[in-house]
Amino acid sequence: MRISAKADYAVRAAVELAAAGDEPVKGEKLAESQEIPLQFLEHILLELKHARIVRARRGARGGYWLAKPPEEITLAELIRAVEGPLANIQDMAPEATKYGGHAEQLTQVWVAVRASLRRVLETVTIADLRDGRIPSAVTELTEDPGAWVTR
Repeated sequence: MRISAKADYAVRAAVELAAAGDEPVKGEKLAESQEIPLQFLEHILLELKHARIVRARRGARGGYWLAKPPEEITLAELIRAVEGPLANIQDMAPEATKYGGHAEQLTQVWVAVRASLRRVLETVTIADLRDGRIPSAVTELTEDPGAWVTR
């Protein structure tokens, strides 16, 4: 799976909003703190607003803040808000794929890939990242030395 800049920026912005609590944060401050291009970030925040993850208010006392507690916002939810489903194969859900011949079992592999992504991304919340406490089931995956090797 390739994590796009858009998904990465959405998660990073949400963590910054979680750290700010209920106080609105200006887009400029978010962009500066995470070194995200402001115009790109504003488009992402708009998508997060449409997904009801973020709220916004204009004006001198305006800015962005989370629409619900950070403990309830998973990385999966953020990524889906800006990118759509976690694991599609040629714009189809994994279970909708059909293959013939020797590739017939490939559908099961794609479903397993999606399940693996969900196991991580639906477990980690924005509050976990803000507080520096990743669930043990996720950190266990990083203990395999091969997890750190690019192939």
